[in-house]
Amino acid sequence: MNETTNAAGAAGPDREPLQGEPAPDTSMAKLAEELATTKDRLLRSLAEQENARELARRQREDAVRYAASAFARDLLATADNLERAIASAPEDLRSEPAVAPLIAGVEATRRALLDAFAKHGLHRLDPIGEPFDPHRHQASFEVADSQYEPGAVAQVIQPGYMHHERLLRPALVGVSKHAAPPSAPRET
Repeated sequence: MNETTNAAGAAGPDREPLQGEPAPDTSMAKLAEELATTKDRLLRSLAEQENARELARRQREDAVRYAASAFARDLLATADNLERAIASAPEDLRSEPAVAPLIAGVEATRRALLDAFAKHGLHRLDPIGEPFDPHRHQASFEVADSQYEPGAVAQVIQPGYMHHERLLRPALVGVSKHAAPPSAPRET
């Protein structure tokens, strides 16, 4: 038997490759390249899976945190109506025995509703005097009011609400503008 051939007839390190068999250096380079490509694909797949898990976790947390948003938005009209009911009672009748307990009950109901809102991450926006912010306020009109800087909220028609850090409803406001100077009489 030849020294460079083993018992099965396989080529040893000193032998020429058989016909159709790649050279040892070429096949090692090709295998290393395939291994690097496969490793890169595997790392990319693992990164994509981790990103998908992180996205799903964040979406799940947001779904739990903001699950009550639609329900709370529906209750805002109730809070507004309770405030209107309190405001509609004439001051001179509030002390009468028939009206006082009714007003006290409506005020207690309003406080309980606002406490429940606060417990679940809802808070009211009463932006009087704050600079107008189009992301949190909806301007309904401009008013000349020397008490506030131009561009500041001068009146609140309807309060806004935030649910955690998301806007649930913008505050409906009137914005202060420069007072118009008195007009000079026209000469004709």
